[in-house]
Amino acid sequence: MNLAAKDIQHNFGRFALTALGIGMLLMIVMGMGGIYRGLIEDATLLVDRIGADLWIVQRDTRGPFAEISRVPRSLVYRALAVPGVESAREFLFHTIQRQHHGKPLRMSVLGLSWPLDKGEWLPLVAGRPLAQNHFEMVADTSLGLRLGEQIALGKDLFTIVGITTGMVSSGGDGMAFVTVWDAQAIQFDMPGEAIRLERAARERRSQTQDVFLSQPALGEQLARPTAELPGITAPQLSAVVVQVAHAADSARVAAVMAAWDDISVFTRSGQEDLLVQGMVDKARRQLGMFRVLLTAIATIVMALILYTLTLDKLHSIALLKLIGAPNRVILGLILQQALVLGSVGYGIAYVVGQQLFPRFPRRVVLTNPDLVQLAVIVLVISVLASLVGIWKALRVEPNEALMG
Repeated sequence: MNLAAKDIQHNFGRFALTALGIGMLLMIVMGMGGIYRGLIEDATLLVDRIGADLWIVQRDTRGPFAEISRVPRSLVYRALAVPGVESAREFLFHTIQRQHHGKPLRMSVLGLSWPLDKGEWLPLVAGRPLAQNHFEMVADTSLGLRLGEQIALGKDLFTIVGITTGMVSSGGDGMAFVTVWDAQAIQFDMPGEAIRLERAARERRSQTQDVFLSQPALGEQLARPTAELPGITAPQLSAVVVQVAHAADSARVAAVMAAWDDISVFTRSGQEDLLVQGMVDKARRQLGMFRVLLTAIATIVMALILYTLTLDKLHSIALLKLIGAPNRVILGLILQQALVLGSVGYGIAYVVGQQLFPRFPRRVVLTNPDLVQLAVIVLVISVLASLVGIWKALRVEPNEALMG
């Protein structure tokens, strides 16, 4: 006869509620670990998917995912001229928030280097990649946009031609993929009134400055959009991504580019390290502190419950000692209850988490090593929680069974 099983059966209601509470605590601990893994995956997602060997960004910046980076479009051709470079592509990334169907819609816009990159590498679940240079978009499912739907961004209407999944930014915003030219049009869009005022200001300056008075033909150009003026440079990129030839040395190619005074160069692993150490580090530490606190709380709750259960059966324990039961029987009774409580709580945490985690607004990634680590932690805190009950049980005198 197993005494632990009989005692659990006798106090089943209290045991079940305790296991449920422990399971909810462990589910939160499990979820926080999964959120941390999700943060890392989201932060490094694009770097992994794009697969570039080198990232060229503005000098002394950490790249387009951590802060604003501006490089000229001509940098693509400079990179292609470096020996060992197989390909160089434009990269534009920014986050916007617009109104769509009366609700706020926040998205991260990624400009694809058309026609070299049409988005074939995206994990599409419906539709197709981009097929033309303008007014087409591939959107992530988290944005809630439907295939064939049109969305107004700036002065243009974009048609959703493809739906992808799992493509979110490090901030958790769903991603939308358009060509670089469309991404720039969205990023640098200005209201019509602002454009009119800018043109009026140019016209006033043309009537007072000597260069326009001596060359009237220049004044006629001022009515054109800013991006089309001959003296105005084209909109800049966020970065240039470089693929190094298989036979070339990436470190040597990076060293050549790093000598340029206007840019910084990061390898793929270097860009990932910057993202994890910069954008995810504070979240990691905060989630880690909450995990430690909740684990400690779970240990205290289990210890209190086991201590209470031990107090309820002090008379039975004294009777066992009176009839000659060894201490290992009593120790096994309490320890087995603690292990069952921890195991049931862990099972509840896993089962409930599998149902709830996919509904979280941020990605929750549960990995086998993390689940095994948590199982070991639960085993340890179960043993530690049982020590209080064991200590109380071992102090019971056999003659207390004769005192009623």
